[in-house]
Amino acid sequence: MSRKNVLFSGLMLFSLFFGAGNLIFPPLLGLESGNNFGPAITGFLITGVLLPFMAVMAISLSENGLISIGSRVHGLFGLIFAIIIYMSIGALYGIPRASNVAYELGVKQIVDVDGWLALFLFSLLFFGVTYFISLNPKKIVDHIGQLLTPILLLVLALLVIRAFIKFEDIASPAVGNYASSPFVKGFVEGYFTMDAVAALAFGIVVINALKDKGATSKSELVKGTLGAGVIAGLGLAVVYVSLGWIGRVIPRENDFANGAEILTVASDILFGSGGGLLFGVIVTLACLTTCVGLINACSRFFNEIYPKIHYRSYVAIFVLIGLLVSNLGLNTILSLAVPLLVFIYPISIVLVILSLFQHFAGGGKMMYRLSVSVTAIFALYEVLTNIGYKMEVLTGVLSVVPFFEHGLGWILPAFVAAAIGYGMDKVKGDV
Repeated sequence: MSRKNVLFSGLMLFSLFFGAGNLIFPPLLGLESGNNFGPAITGFLITGVLLPFMAVMAISLSENGLISIGSRVHGLFGLIFAIIIYMSIGALYGIPRASNVAYELGVKQIVDVDGWLALFLFSLLFFGVTYFISLNPKKIVDHIGQLLTPILLLVLALLVIRAFIKFEDIASPAVGNYASSPFVKGFVEGYFTMDAVAALAFGIVVINALKDKGATSKSELVKGTLGAGVIAGLGLAVVYVSLGWIGRVIPRENDFANGAEILTVASDILFGSGGGLLFGVIVTLACLTTCVGLINACSRFFNEIYPKIHYRSYVAIFVLIGLLVSNLGLNTILSLAVPLLVFIYPISIVLVILSLFQHFAGGGKMMYRLSVSVTAIFALYEVLTNIGYKMEVLTGVLSVVPFFEHGLGWILPAFVAAAIGYGMDKVKGDV
């Protein structure tokens, strides 16, 4: 496996991760963390970069991708969980969200348009381009890693370099939880990117891309994926720190509701009338590359479990679903998908960490079953709370668990359960 192929695979992986959500989280973190930017961005990088990297490695080390990781709980669970992952982050959420965000934060920054017809026409164009790029999976690295990613990085570099030259680093106080616990707050913000779930899909895209470029042995694929993951991780870390720094130093004359507003104003200050165009290009490219990656991942996954339908047919199916769902509007998409994502995300993280642990220290089914079961209880509670159910008695019981108030109450119980399960597996001789 040549270094050139690994490099372009890494650039492709960077672009797959770097969607619009990733673009707008760091600037708001920089704005609100102020003088506590250092510990805040460190926490963000752990969950926003390290966790996705671990997920990609877990996929590369498993024999059959995401299905085999879930099957360590139970065979049927592995298949169903994998299908839920691909449908939730793909057809029902990630793909239509990418189109909507590209329209709301990209096109509408450049052209004064509104209404369902404008969204429909844009989504037709967006998904037409996505369909064309996704048709040939062997060209994904060429289209994204060699073409779209360098353009995206160049445009981002223009924004960041100009900001470093023009903006002054003036001391500003942290606000909210960034004042009292900046590291934990940054950690939670990185957690909410939900990139660890996306990594479970993107990992197989990288592996297939390396295979298409000539990698054959397991060790070659693992080394290539590791190299691509390091390149993507370093790229994400640099971009996150840079975008966070822009939020940290942007003039405070305006009130900002979110990271998109920060970058829009920054673009206008730094580039005048061309600022909106610059920001629109960044958002559209980021959304396009993510959408292509998700359609490729979903199409390849379903083609592998049901090969009677051709890969290109799956591409058409997911493009059509994305087109239809995206026209429901961003708020509707979020209201439908977020509860599901809240449920699967902690379970995904537990499976990734246990999978990597098992690779180096062993482990059997009880380790997985106990840990996933405990995590599912907390995840189900978060889902019910998210959709409006009030459970005061259960809240009182669970609130004593560390990090519960941050939505991370599952962490300690999950790993206590994993340790108990690991001990039971040792006694049985399953380790």
